[in-house]
Amino acid sequence: MANNDLRSFIEDHQRLFVLTGAGCSTNSGIPDYRDTDGSWKRTPPVRFQAFIADDATRRRYWARSMIGWRRFGQAKPNDTHHALARLEASGRSRMLLTQNVDRLHQAAGHRDVVDLHGRLDLVRCLSCDASIRRADFQAELTRLNAAWADLDAAALPDGDAELDDQDFSSFVVPDCPRCGGMMKPDVVFFGEAVPKDKVTTAMEQLGQADALLVVGSSLMVYSGYRFAREAARLGIPIAAVNLGRTRADDLLTLKVEDRCEKALAFLL
Repeated sequence: MANNDLRSFIEDHQRLFVLTGAGCSTNSGIPDYRDTDGSWKRTPPVRFQAFIADDATRRRYWARSMIGWRRFGQAKPNDTHHALARLEASGRSRMLLTQNVDRLHQAAGHRDVVDLHGRLDLVRCLSCDASIRRADFQAELTRLNAAWADLDAAALPDGDAELDDQDFSSFVVPDCPRCGGMMKPDVVFFGEAVPKDKVTTAMEQLGQADALLVVGSSLMVYSGYRFAREAARLGIPIAAVNLGRTRADDLLTLKVEDRCEKALAFLL
C-alpha cells in the first residue's frame, strides 16, 4: 500500500527535488554507514582534522582505500539509479542532490546531479588544488606499495576496506605530482564543511520545487537534513524511502520503509 502511495505522491508533483543517500547504492555492492536506528554500524570514518594532522592516519586511510577502490571503482548503477534517471527523463525531477560520492547516478544517465559530498573518482592537492583521476593515483599507490597489491579485505562504505590488523608504517602515500603537496580524495570528510556554492545552488532549486523526495538516506548528517528542514519550513511536502528511522521522521508527509529499488520499481 505504501508503495502505491509513493507512486501517487510522485505523480501528483511535477517539480520534484530528489535527495539521495547510501541506501541507493547498497545494491551495487557499496555498503552503507548506518543501521535501521540511524546508528553507526562500524567505527565512524576518518575525520578531516585527523587526516590533515597525522601522517599515520593518512597512511592507514590510503592503504585501506587502495584495497577498497578495486571494488568501489568497478561498481555499476542499479535499478534505483536507473529509476531516478527515468524520472528525470520524464521531466519530473528538478534536481538530484546526492550525498553519495560514487557517481553512479551519472553513470545511469542522470544529467542534473549535484554531488553534495564530492566525488571519489578524483584526488586533489590541498596546496595547489591540482586534481588527478583516482585511477591514475591508484596506479601510483600500487607502484609504490607492491607488497600490498595482493591483499584483499571486506568492503566498507565509500571505498574503504577492513584492514585493521595491518601495520601501516611502511605504506607510502604519493605527494602531489605538481607541487609535492598533500593529496586528498575530492570528497567532503566528516568534520569538513560542504562547499557553500553547492548548498546555495541546491537551496535555490529546492525553493522552486513542489515536493522533496528522499531516497536511501537516514538524514542523520546535517548536510542532508538541512534540506528536509528547509522544505518543511517552506511548506513543501516530503516523501522518504528508507529502511529504518530518519532524522526527519517528524517532518515527513509520507514514509516508505522498503528497499529503494523495490519502492521505485514502478518508474521502470
